[in-house]
Amino acid sequence: MTLSVRLAHSFGGFSLDAGFEAPKGVTALFGRSGSGKTSIVNAVAGLLRPDAGHVALDGRVLFDSDSDVFMPVHRRRLGYVFQEGRLFPHLSVRQNLAYGRWFAPREDGAGFDHVVGMLGIGALLDRRPGMLSGGEKQRVAIGRALLARPKLLLMDEPLAALDEERKAEILPYLERLRDETLIPVLYVSHSMAEVARLATTLVLVEAGRVVRSGPAADILSDPDSAHALGIRTAGASLHATVAAQEEDGLTRLDASAGPLFLPRVEAPVGTRLTIRIPAQDVILSRTRPEGLSALNVLPATVTAVRLGEGPGAIIQLQMGDDLLLARITRRSALALDLAPGVACFAILKTVAVAQTNVGGAG
Repeated sequence: MTLSVRLAHSFGGFSLDAGFEAPKGVTALFGRSGSGKTSIVNAVAGLLRPDAGHVALDGRVLFDSDSDVFMPVHRRRLGYVFQEGRLFPHLSVRQNLAYGRWFAPREDGAGFDHVVGMLGIGALLDRRPGMLSGGEKQRVAIGRALLARPKLLLMDEPLAALDEERKAEILPYLERLRDETLIPVLYVSHSMAEVARLATTLVLVEAGRVVRSGPAADILSDPDSAHALGIRTAGASLHATVAAQEEDGLTRLDASAGPLFLPRVEAPVGTRLTIRIPAQDVILSRTRPEGLSALNVLPATVTAVRLGEGPGAIIQLQMGDDLLLARITRRSALALDLAPGVACFAILKTVAVAQTNVGGAG
């Protein structure tokens, strides 16, 4: 299932001119507020008719300006999850879910019990929306959309209205949605933590234009993408396996570059995880440091150096099987004589890794 998008539209002082291919999995549209992400999703949904372009899902044309095709919203077979759950307040959770199921083709209905179990909403079925937390409402909204058996699921910043605790609660369910269903997802966000955990494909949007698109892991670990991602939020991911739960409250992970210690991660031994490491949380040393409080000191090899116009530098590192980014000063990069092929050590502060940056490997 592939989504093909090519759009051009003017909104007075703003113009949209974007094109990309979204394969199966979660395709994240990432960019600053006002960059055009929601307009792209609304055009795919049929809520916006662009001035020109072409939108097709698995070869099925939803919009084509040249042939004057504009498929109505109700015929597109798309599910849409908004920032707010938009549940029917007078209906129970069970009835809200049944409303979504009513739209599924009779011969193609999704399993009610499977969706309820995957989203962990079985205990909520008899409640009304007014009795649910923000995270619970969003899970029910996702369930309602899934039970309509859409060909594509559109999610427009579904966690934006939630606090950090509620986001941490719902992110594992979104990972299950990615891993356990065959429904492709177009996911809008300006949160790098969400994108790094969920996305398999990444589309970077700036001022109505797509500036980069491709596999998420490749873009996130590319120093040339740091500006588009946001220097302060740029970072890449390590893959590791839970090795042990230590008595002092730390979890020991086995990464390809060596052992990694994090604050307690509630996952069984043997679980594969993806850990996002922000570039600004990485310190580099040419020799193995001694006498530090940091527990995570991993060997690395410099693979790329990008010196900014200002005082900063982005360094790409090979660490075992993973690529990582480090954001340091230009002065430090020059003083350490960093260049491709140089061996060094990456120091990762244990407590700097937030729980929202730790997710399933997918």
